[in-house]
Amino acid sequence: MSTPFPFTAVVGQDDLRLALLLNAVSPAVGGVLVRGEKGTAKSTAVRALSALLPEVDVVSGCRFSCDPGSPDPACPDGPHEADTGARRPARMVELPVGASEDRLVGALDIERALAEGVKAFEPGLLADAHRGILYVDEVNLLHDHLVDLLLDAAAMGASYVEREGVSVRHAARFLLVGTMNPEEGELRPQLLDRFGLTVEVAASREPDQRVEVVRRRLAYDDDPAGFAARWADEEAAVRARIVAARALLPSVRLGDGALRQIAATCAAFEVDGMRADIVMARTATALAAWAGRTDVLAEDVRQAALLALPHRRRRNPFDAPGLDEDKLDETLEEFGGTDGGTDDDPDPDPGPDGPGGGGRPPQDGPDEGSPTGDVPAQGEPSESGKAPAGQGGEQSPARAAEPFRTKVLSVPGIGQGAAGRRSRARTEHGRTTGARRPQGKLSKLHLAATVHAAAPHQRARGRSGPGLVVRRDDLRQATREGREGNLVLFVVDASGSMAARQRMSAVKGAVLSLLLDAYQRRDKVGLVTFRGSAAEVALPPTSSVDAAAARLESLPTGGRTPLAAGLLKAHDVLRVERLRDPSRRALVVVVTDGRATGGPEPVALAGRAARLFAAEGVASVVVDCESGPVRLGLAGQLAGELGGTAVTLDELRADSIAGLVRDVQGVQGTSRRAA
Repeated sequence: MSTPFPFTAVVGQDDLRLALLLNAVSPAVGGVLVRGEKGTAKSTAVRALSALLPEVDVVSGCRFSCDPGSPDPACPDGPHEADTGARRPARMVELPVGASEDRLVGALDIERALAEGVKAFEPGLLADAHRGILYVDEVNLLHDHLVDLLLDAAAMGASYVEREGVSVRHAARFLLVGTMNPEEGELRPQLLDRFGLTVEVAASREPDQRVEVVRRRLAYDDDPAGFAARWADEEAAVRARIVAARALLPSVRLGDGALRQIAATCAAFEVDGMRADIVMARTATALAAWAGRTDVLAEDVRQAALLALPHRRRRNPFDAPGLDEDKLDETLEEFGGTDGGTDDDPDPDPGPDGPGGGGRPPQDGPDEGSPTGDVPAQGEPSESGKAPAGQGGEQSPARAAEPFRTKVLSVPGIGQGAAGRRSRARTEHGRTTGARRPQGKLSKLHLAATVHAAAPHQRARGRSGPGLVVRRDDLRQATREGREGNLVLFVVDASGSMAARQRMSAVKGAVLSLLLDAYQRRDKVGLVTFRGSAAEVALPPTSSVDAAAARLESLPTGGRTPLAAGLLKAHDVLRVERLRDPSRRALVVVVTDGRATGGPEPVALAGRAARLFAAEGVASVVVDCESGPVRLGLAGQLAGELGGTAVTLDELRADSIAGLVRDVQGVQGTSRRAA
């Protein structure tokens, strides 16, 4: 077993370490979600925590880690006789992003159950993680149904596997830790709420701290065992402090004054439901136990709010995370009481570097790496060299109009992409649409089709009375239809004609509305803009609609309209994405008034570029931004060349009385469905 990086050697990241330690003291807090950029010690800190957890006593031979003192009466390996058991370290189990449902919850061997009458269950990762840590890196990239199963088990403390009348239940109590990079997409609010605490982490910008990060990492890589030995005393001290805090936890008193502050804080930040209040109460209690106190103080409530509320407060998807600390302080002061609401503790700092926490100065994490910022392209002059108002040089970025609920745009046909909420697709979950012979391991049995396949052969198999002889060749896999997420590629005209008459504000509002729709439907998004004499990829395809919204806000406008360049750039982006993710289908949304004025023969070049999309069957829609009493209808002509549909800004609204075809159908739509 490799030597983990010592927890107390992690440089800085105070909130991250504190949140992990509070869950180690009180698993009832409900786990922690760690959000941050790459290279900020997220994974390192989680793996290091497992070495600090006390060892656990388990029943010898039990695959579900039952406690000898109180074994689970419903354990599939039980009933257990009196057993002194064995002691082993607490486990840290990692759930890979590509894990299947069977790998997570365990698998029933349906073939043996039907053909041999044997009830065989193979435990999954939830059973392995019982009484330990379940670590999910890139939790935002997991399929939604896996996250649902995972969080349900964490909330109930048990996992249930039920298939075709066979049911297995086993205990599954674990410390749940998820990490994610917000640039790769967000979790749904319903799933965010199931994590007890959340922490935002970022790399330090202080040179001295970054030097210390590199120094410690290099020393660890050169000699992991020797490096860990130098931190053994600090590790032992924190381990002992966890044990002491666990023992003290039942004696901690949560007074009415602290409870009133918790309730008032949750109400002030308009969090939904009561889970936030309960998590705050448990966190404040754990903070007091970690500090060695038996009373919950106001600073415990404040720290609990900073950890438990940022991911629960009501906010738009594009709003910055976090809490308004001034508002928090005002609420705590207004509802402060004499019962548990004083600030007279001599050592109010409950952080991991307090007593027994190592005594080393807090610095930054041991991993390396930092995000790169993209600088918006500077404006280009018009081809004539002049800059008339609304047509020539770069205009200051217009603010987006208020977003609205949009009509549903979907890709025709049936895909097989990642789970989402936009277009029809063959998925593991959804309504059953048919049956087929299994390809590989059977997971979803279609019982009726299996019976139909086996019934004609009963006489040949010697069956003359009641009952049914089923063989492996009779088994049928259920085919299911659900929804997939798509790649929504925005191709936005940022030329001078779009900036005229403040049109760009409405355009940005429409694109922002479509981005919000993409967020809700679990799509990837990309942004291509064209203006002046060229096009650029303002945002490569990503799952972070926040990043797309930020690029849209700072989008400069002005210059001529190189429509062909924009379409060709989008075509190149799609070509690369097909190599990276062949199963994810694309929807191209061209936002323009249809004018083409940049480059030689601009209209003819734009038509040829558009026909490339039609020839490949790419679903597309043109958002017609033309306004005024005299309209040329160029956007409609462009939609015809693309083989897609044109829709005005007004028709894009969900409450518009104008009709909009739900599937973006065109010349290639029929052939695409047939394929």
